[in-house]
Amino acid sequence: MKSAVETLNPTRVRLTVEVPFEELKDSLDAAYKKINQQVTVKGFRKGKIPARVIDQRFGRGAVLEEAVNDALPKFYTEAVNEAELNVLGQPEVDITELKDNETLNFTAEVDVRPTIEIPDYSGIEVEVDAVEVSDEDVDKAVEELRERFASTSPVERAAEDGDVVTIDLQAKVEGEVLEDGVASGVSYTIGSGELLEGIDDAVKGLEAGGEATFTSELKGGSAAGKESEVTVKVTQVAKRELPELDDDFAQLASEFDTLDELKADSRKRLENMKQYDQATQAQERVLEKLLELVEVPVPEKLLEDEIQTRKHNLVNHQLGQMGLDLAKYLEIQGKTEGEFDAETKEQAEKGIKTQFVLDELVNKEKLNVNQEELTEHLMRRAQSSGMSPDQFAQAVVEGGQVPMLVGEVARGKALAVVVEAATVKDTNGEVVDLDDEDETAETVEASSDEAAEEKTEA
Repeated sequence: MKSAVETLNPTRVRLTVEVPFEELKDSLDAAYKKINQQVTVKGFRKGKIPARVIDQRFGRGAVLEEAVNDALPKFYTEAVNEAELNVLGQPEVDITELKDNETLNFTAEVDVRPTIEIPDYSGIEVEVDAVEVSDEDVDKAVEELRERFASTSPVERAAEDGDVVTIDLQAKVEGEVLEDGVASGVSYTIGSGELLEGIDDAVKGLEAGGEATFTSELKGGSAAGKESEVTVKVTQVAKRELPELDDDFAQLASEFDTLDELKADSRKRLENMKQYDQATQAQERVLEKLLELVEVPVPEKLLEDEIQTRKHNLVNHQLGQMGLDLAKYLEIQGKTEGEFDAETKEQAEKGIKTQFVLDELVNKEKLNVNQEELTEHLMRRAQSSGMSPDQFAQAVVEGGQVPMLVGEVARGKALAVVVEAATVKDTNGEVVDLDDEDETAETVEASSDEAAEEKTEA
C-alpha cells in the first residue's frame, strides 16, 4: 500500500491511497465466506459453494463490493498512522479506481487537529475581585440562617407581607379547569415569589376562608406559558416568628456557644467562598488571555457538530425538564433566534479552541494523570450528576468514557500550569496567591454540606 497526504487547509487533509490487489486477498476470502453463509445454491451444501460458482450466480462485482467495504477501514487506518495524523470525526471516502486483479485506489478527506504553537505565557497578567467580607455580608448570612429557624403560628387577621398562608388553587384555561391545575393545602410565604405572578396581590388582605381570582401565565404543567384564570382560597393565615439573635440562637442553630462565635464562623465561611470564587475567576481570565495569544483554526464540521450538540442538550434536556420550548426560552431571555445562534456558535468555538490549546499544553509540558487524580475527578463528577461514585464509575466504563475523563483532568492540570505562571492581582493591587486553591475548595464544599445538613434538621 502507498499513501500520500495533501493539506487542503489548516484543519483538513486529503489522503490518496493505492492498494495492490494482492493485499485485498484476506478481505476477498472473507467476502466469499460471508456470501457463502447467506445464499443457497442447488447441488452445494451451505457454506461449501465454490468461488467460481458465486461469481457466476451473483456476480464478481458483489464480491468485490463486499471485500472493499471490509478492507477500506483497515487501509484508511494504516494510512492515517503512517502519516501520523491526529484525525477528527469520520472521513469522506471516494473510490477513484477499482480494477479486478489489479488495484484499488481511493481518497479520504478528513478533519485533523491543527498544528498549534504555544507562545510564552509567563507574562500573562489578570485582575480579579478582592476577597472582602463586610459586616453587612455577615449579618445577611446570619439572617438567612435565622430565617431557616423561623416558626409559624396561626393568626385571625388578614394576610400581610411575610405571612405564611395555606391555600387551595384552581387554574382554568379558556374556561376549562386543567387536570393538573388543582392543588390543595399549599403552603406559601407572601412575597417569596415562589408561585405564580400576581398571587401576592391576590392573597394579601384575605382572611382564612377568603377567596380571590387573578390572571397569570402558568410556569409549568400541561398549559405552561398560557394565560390562566386562577382562583385562590386562603384556608389559614400564619405569622412567621424569627428567633432572637442571641447566644441561645447560636446554640440552637450551630455548634457554637455564643453569637459572636457564630458570626466569626460565618465570616470565615464567606471568606473561603470568595477565595474559591476568586480562584475560579483567575482561571477563567487567564484562559481568556491565553486564547488571545494563540492562533487556533477550527474545523468547520467539528464546529457544526458542537453547535448542534449544544442546541440538542439545551432543548431536549435543560428546557424539556422545565416545560419550556426554545421559542419560550428566547422570549424569557429577551433574545432573537439570530442572537441565540450567534452566542451558541461563539461558545462552541471557544470550547473547541480551549480543548485544542490545553491538549497541546498537556503534550508540551508532558503532563500525566495518575489514578488518585482520576478518582478524585470521578468523585466530583459523580456528585454533580447526582449518582453514587460506583454508579457513575460503572456508567463511565460501560460508555467507554474513561479517556474523556482522563482528558478533562489533564486539561485542568495544563490550565493550572498557566495560572501558576501568570501574575494575578486583585482590585486592590495585591498579588493573589492561589496555592491554597484546593484546600479552599474542600473547605467550601464542607461548608456547603454542613449548611445543607442544618437546613434539613431545621
